[in-house]
Amino acid sequence: MAEMKPNSVAVFNSNDIYPISADSTLPFAQHRDIFYLSGVDQEESILLLFPDAPYENQKEILFLKETNDHIAVWEGEKLSKERAFQVSGIRTVYWLQDFHKILNEMMTYADTMYINTNEHYRAAVETETREARFVKWWKEKYPAHNVAKSNPILQRIRSVKESEEIDLIQHACDITEKGFRRLLSFVKPNVTEYEIEAELAHEFIRNRSKGFAYTPIIASGNNANVLHYIENNQQCKDGDLILLDVAAEYANYSSDMTRTIPVSGRFSDRQKAVYNAVLRVKNEATKMLTPGTLWKQYHVEVGKIITSELLGLGLIDKADVQNENPDWPAYKKYFMHGTSHHMGLDTHDYGLLHEPMKANMVFTVEPGIYIPAEKFGIRLEDNVVVQEKGEPFNLMRNIPVEVDEIETLMNA
Repeated sequence: MAEMKPNSVAVFNSNDIYPISADSTLPFAQHRDIFYLSGVDQEESILLLFPDAPYENQKEILFLKETNDHIAVWEGEKLSKERAFQVSGIRTVYWLQDFHKILNEMMTYADTMYINTNEHYRAAVETETREARFVKWWKEKYPAHNVAKSNPILQRIRSVKESEEIDLIQHACDITEKGFRRLLSFVKPNVTEYEIEAELAHEFIRNRSKGFAYTPIIASGNNANVLHYIENNQQCKDGDLILLDVAAEYANYSSDMTRTIPVSGRFSDRQKAVYNAVLRVKNEATKMLTPGTLWKQYHVEVGKIITSELLGLGLIDKADVQNENPDWPAYKKYFMHGTSHHMGLDTHDYGLLHEPMKANMVFTVEPGIYIPAEKFGIRLEDNVVVQEKGEPFNLMRNIPVEVDEIETLMNA
């Protein structure tokens, strides 16, 4: 609210419950913005903010779907007005049927409306969201008002995490660690990728996670060279590696881990050499995540480190580097994605990449080397918190990553 223009209103909508077909729906997942601002994790909810409202009880208003005994029997208990105040700290709570009448009154006082469009750099939305329907309706209903964007404000405040948020992400990482340790003793030649997925799901849910923070990637052998491989239906063969990009959520906060392990419990010499090269890149890249760093320049520097490692592995030579296209450097043949992204309520979380990094931002660090000709790919990924001074704090510091530790645990 402190970042809003004078005499302006902002509205935030919950997500829809999305239909599949017949009477089937996807599980409800709350829009992260209304959850972040209010703590309300329920469909058909609206948050209205009006810092300069003429009356105190109009500055923060929550609108909820009116609950009743029938809903309680069929769907479970929904928020009452009293419980909504306990959850959100917002005293003024109305039922949803009053929204248009109250919004109309607010619009007579206000000059500007903040609309909440999705401007994340990875967003590719084809469905019409509840938020989008509201924006379309509002623009037609109130054409004389100025329009402002909520998203840049949210990108900035959501990207810098509160201590309570870091604690929740740490808890998600700790659950991920339990899942990873469980599968290290489970994986053997001829196990299937989906059996590994089941072991992880079991461990995550029994530790009070709702499950995976994102669709899990369990990629054995050459499947690891498909960056977003999610079929998870192949048998893991002796001598192959398994790339595991898998992590738990907790209380709607994500963790995001990648580890690469040998099916047999032992790395070959070549696998170990590539693995340790990726690990060195991860360790060096982590040190660069400090306040003031620009994301684009950071990736240029990481590119220099990965180039050096690829030269050492014989995957590229000096001529490749000398003749490289600056827009697609030589190293991109074996490492074609970015090294880090913001993380939090969304796995690919909010954060303005053209602005310098700040303390208490949470980033992934995830370099990889992918070699289709040798039928394996290796990626390693941790989640770290940018510190005011010194190196970032690794939220996955207790998750095994060294070759010796992984081999020891797999052969215990």
